[in-house]
Amino acid sequence: MEQLSLSGPDLVVRAWQAMRDEGFEPDLSPEAAHELASLPEPSAECGLRDLRSLLWSSIDNPDSRDLDQVEMAERLPDGNILVRVGIADVDCLVKAWTPLDAYAVRSTTSVYTGIVTFPMLPELLSTDRTSLNPDQDRMAVVVEMTVDAGGNVQRGDVFRALLHNYAKLDYESVGPWLEGKSSLPERVAAIPGLEEQIRLQDEAARRLAARRRQEGSLELETIEVRPVLDTQGQVTGLEVPSKNRAHALIENFMVAANTVIARFLSQNGVPALQRTVRSPERWARIVALAEELGEWLPDTANSRALSTFLIRRREANPVSFPDLSLSIIKLLGPGEYAVVRPGEHLGHFGLAASTYTHSTAPNRRYPDLITQRLIKATLKGEAPPPYTESDLDVLARHCTEREDASRKVERLMRKVAAAALLAERVGDIFTAIVTGVSRKGTFARLLSPPVEGRVVTGEAGMDVGDSVRVRLIATDPLQGYIDFARA
Repeated sequence: MEQLSLSGPDLVVRAWQAMRDEGFEPDLSPEAAHELASLPEPSAECGLRDLRSLLWSSIDNPDSRDLDQVEMAERLPDGNILVRVGIADVDCLVKAWTPLDAYAVRSTTSVYTGIVTFPMLPELLSTDRTSLNPDQDRMAVVVEMTVDAGGNVQRGDVFRALLHNYAKLDYESVGPWLEGKSSLPERVAAIPGLEEQIRLQDEAARRLAARRRQEGSLELETIEVRPVLDTQGQVTGLEVPSKNRAHALIENFMVAANTVIARFLSQNGVPALQRTVRSPERWARIVALAEELGEWLPDTANSRALSTFLIRRREANPVSFPDLSLSIIKLLGPGEYAVVRPGEHLGHFGLAASTYTHSTAPNRRYPDLITQRLIKATLKGEAPPPYTESDLDVLARHCTEREDASRKVERLMRKVAAAALLAERVGDIFTAIVTGVSRKGTFARLLSPPVEGRVVTGEAGMDVGDSVRVRLIATDPLQGYIDFARA
């Protein structure tokens, strides 16, 4: 392959190659294409609750078109807040063991490279017929939960309903408004009652967040650049998306909903897929990292102690906190999917949750679609469940492997985009922070643009957290390599 330039088409070709290198095959099979062409428009089934009159809305990225969930809240007379999360009914059109289902199983996840998106399902489905698009009536699985003043979910229920999304909102406008940094978003102001509705959702989310923090949920922060593209698909810059209060709102609702659904399936005697991050095997190294920073952690893994430590470190040194977070994430180990039987609790260390499943993004993640089918079968009283424990075990291992592969593609393409952007700046000098020192090499991240590369000359004596001046000496956009020398 020829050396990459900054051209958009070259980057798209590289993204497709990266997908295939990791075993993905994004093209639709002839059988799946035939099934897609013959699918009807979704029509409401009989017996669903009609909740179209409720003021549902969605909050997602500005450019998101695969809308998996909508939310609404209601204050109860006792001061508790009733939260409802509506999840797109993807199973209504994508049935198990069909060609379209087989297509989704191949990847098990949408892959977001920043250059081009490879959706798990064809866009006709994920961004249209199975998406909770604004001003459309759609079928959904609804999670209903009562949140008290202490952030406890006192009651949870799961059922099917017909919904209507009245407003497609985004993090970039809602977050700053909730934080008091900007004015009321136009879309919120245009719909009577929506301002009060979003503020009530925010109140419920903050209750949930406070409780999660008490339980030891980890608040981690990493720097992941996203390429900025012009109309020709060329990389013109890199940005670091920052989380705000709107992100926290959705995150807390999704964690609570996923926990309610895991308990629902367990209580109904249904084996399911659970998302788990087990107690970290390298806890001793996390303790050592804390000691190097003058902090103390217990010898036995403890999520509450680690959570408190991380909060203190963010306050003490916000600049280096993302790098500490990345180290902790690596030492915690990757999450995985596993079969959980009724009554079992595998646990998610990072979320401080004893039961947790993925269920709120069935357009984007195959485990969520599996969970949706288990929910619908349970609600209908169907027996046996649509998946055996053996089926779930095979799918759990496959979904974990494909998720790991998707992260490799996404990381590589971030590096490719960064190297392409810097290709014409060889010889320039930058201020950087050292992010890693190991047998694999010494790595540093530029402050602007936020690009990481390897220091191949003059690295002796550097240590993590050092502020250094480096000269860019080489880039390889094809491989995503960036090399620095100490200036």
